[in-house]
Amino acid sequence: MKTALALCLVLAAAPALAKPPPFAPWIAGTTASEPTTQTQRYDRDTYVIRQSIKTSFEAPFLYLLFGKDRVLLLDSGAGGTPIRPAVEAAIAQWLAEQHRTSIPLVVAHTHGHGDHHQGDAEFAGRADTTVVGLTAPEVATFFGISDWPRQIVAFDLGGRVLDVIPAPGHQPAHIILLDHRTRLLLTGDTLYPGRLYVPVNMFGDFRDSVDRVADFTRHKRVAWVLGAHIEMTTTPGKDLPDSKSHPDEHRLELPYSDLLALKASVDRMGDKVARDVQPDFIITPAPARPR
Repeated sequence: MKTALALCLVLAAAPALAKPPPFAPWIAGTTASEPTTQTQRYDRDTYVIRQSIKTSFEAPFLYLLFGKDRVLLLDSGAGGTPIRPAVEAAIAQWLAEQHRTSIPLVVAHTHGHGDHHQGDAEFAGRADTTVVGLTAPEVATFFGISDWPRQIVAFDLGGRVLDVIPAPGHQPAHIILLDHRTRLLLTGDTLYPGRLYVPVNMFGDFRDSVDRVADFTRHKRVAWVLGAHIEMTTTPGKDLPDSKSHPDEHRLELPYSDLLALKASVDRMGDKVARDVQPDFIITPAPARPR
């Protein structure tokens, strides 16, 4: 009896097991040769594509989300290599499994910076394809946001609803998506394991956006935060240089607690952005940019 009681006490005191990582290691430029893109499947309807750092030091991540009625591609790459073949391969795999021959494609963007839309031209003229514009008015019009940036709207892919959260600050047309099905929060350049660049003249917008996203998602049981880049090492607070190789690269996925840490940091700053080194990201002031 004493042995059994002792075992129960040990198990009760043991820390909860961490969630297993959702992805295998990503291509990071550390081998002599690597494919120009890498695709991993989060689940049967969710693909993540990474562009090789050997084709662009940005090495962005793209997200392909399938519903019954349409599929959303979030971002189209930084250029330097065709991105459409990886997207078409994933679509073809999904269609074959669903015993279908086609599905409409929407190409949207986390925001309008060049490293997130260079592949748009590859989809021009593609059948049943809509490429969303890059400005805040174009984004708001497409998703039906009448009160930018305060209004959060639902975008239904067909049995799969995404919350579209306006998040200007890093860039004026930035959005963040929350997927109801997977509870993934796709945060673009607002939050990822790296240097979070905030133009000094847009800090108020950035702080308000972080507050908006945190307040909206606080009780949504977010599974993972997935951003658009990796710029951190596995050493807390240590970032990677802009280069063609990322040794000792941080994982893509971040815990939801990092969003709350970002909110706490920017709220402490008041009205002026300042550099702040956190274990999984670094807030970095950037020169003023057009709003």
